[in-house]
Amino acid sequence: MIKRTSEQAEFVLRIDKVTRTYLSGSTTVEALRETSLEIKQGEMVAIMGPSGSGKSTLLSLAGALDSPSSGRVLVKIDDLAKLSAGQLARLRRKTIGYVFQEFNLLPGLTAIENVALPLELDGESQKTSRKSAMEALSRVQIETLANRFPDDMSGGEQQRVAIARAFVGSRDLLLADEPTGALDSATGDIVMGILREQCDQGKSALIVTHNAIHAAWADRVIFIKDGSIIDESCGSKQIVASFSEEPL
Repeated sequence: MIKRTSEQAEFVLRIDKVTRTYLSGSTTVEALRETSLEIKQGEMVAIMGPSGSGKSTLLSLAGALDSPSSGRVLVKIDDLAKLSAGQLARLRRKTIGYVFQEFNLLPGLTAIENVALPLELDGESQKTSRKSAMEALSRVQIETLANRFPDDMSGGEQQRVAIARAFVGSRDLLLADEPTGALDSATGDIVMGILREQCDQGKSALIVTHNAIHAAWADRVIFIKDGSIIDESCGSKQIVASFSEEPL
């Protein structure tokens, strides 16, 4: 059972009235507008919306890869605007894990080496990092592929390695950008099941997806359009399916 005794334990991510604007030539583009979102420990939240609606911008802000024009982004109890560049880099290494549509595995490294790499870059010994990596691979049920290179694995197997790399160590927040987009529907279901299991075990996840069926794995589904959250559901397949009738 997850024990929540403080704000740090209760909320892993808090986006508070965030606006993000960009300059495109002489035009100001508002990618996000007064957007607020909170994700609790153990919660999976999916984001759906049309292309250009602000989904990727929201994910970048949550992952400390971008800064808001106004408003606050907090990961656990850390206000990202108050952290130095070094502190932000450490936060990204220690607390936040990323899962991408195209896997982004290093082809010259084996599965266990890919998963262990973030820990080794953070100063852990090879022995300790490899042990943690093997435990992570075991949790996604591909420990038998530990010494295999990415090119010798299927797409679904590569994505499992990418998920293991995302949560290895003490990371609390998983950010996934279309993690099933390059997979067939059956393999996509397996990947979403693994992400769901990680949240059930205490991780938190924010997932961008265009697939209504996969979004239904989430505790909540956030619908975003033109930089603003326009609706929210509680992970009901029926509710998600109704929104999927619109082009996303």
